[in-house]
Amino acid sequence: MASSRPFASLPTPVRWLAPPAALLGCVLLLVGNGGGDEVAPPVPSAAVARYCEALDRALPQSVQGHDRRDPSPASPYTAAWASSPRTVLRCGIERPAYLDDDPLKNSPEINGVQWGFAEDGDGGYRFVTTLRKAYVEVLVPKGAFPNYADPIPAISDAVRTAVPEGL
Repeated sequence: MASSRPFASLPTPVRWLAPPAALLGCVLLLVGNGGGDEVAPPVPSAAVARYCEALDRALPQSVQGHDRRDPSPASPYTAAWASSPRTVLRCGIERPAYLDDDPLKNSPEINGVQWGFAEDGDGGYRFVTTLRKAYVEVLVPKGAFPNYADPIPAISDAVRTAVPEGL
């Protein structure tokens, strides 16, 4: 017959430490893997990397009340804001194929920056700068903001400052 007190046979110090150790292990597991926080940073050319590094310094620390919480691994080519779910920026990506159709059709200009955009397939949107010396992508998942374009004006200000026009 199984005992209703499975830890009763363990020494007292082990019984007392088992629950906190289990809790600590769960916390470390969540923190260690970033809770799904990993974002693969792009590998831009040297010229594009300089623009991305300047953009990283110019990006806002908060977007619509959501603090910046960068993904791991730490990189000047990625940024994220603690919207729920999280909004992620990647600088120095390759030109997305959907810009080949007609990059300026349905591409709004927001605070002096032209953005191409497409649905991500999960109800969110993927924005990518056009006509800039570096492609900057912003992934806004469904539910991150009341309006899917809410983070773009603040990010546009930083892009306009750090990434010059041209291709």
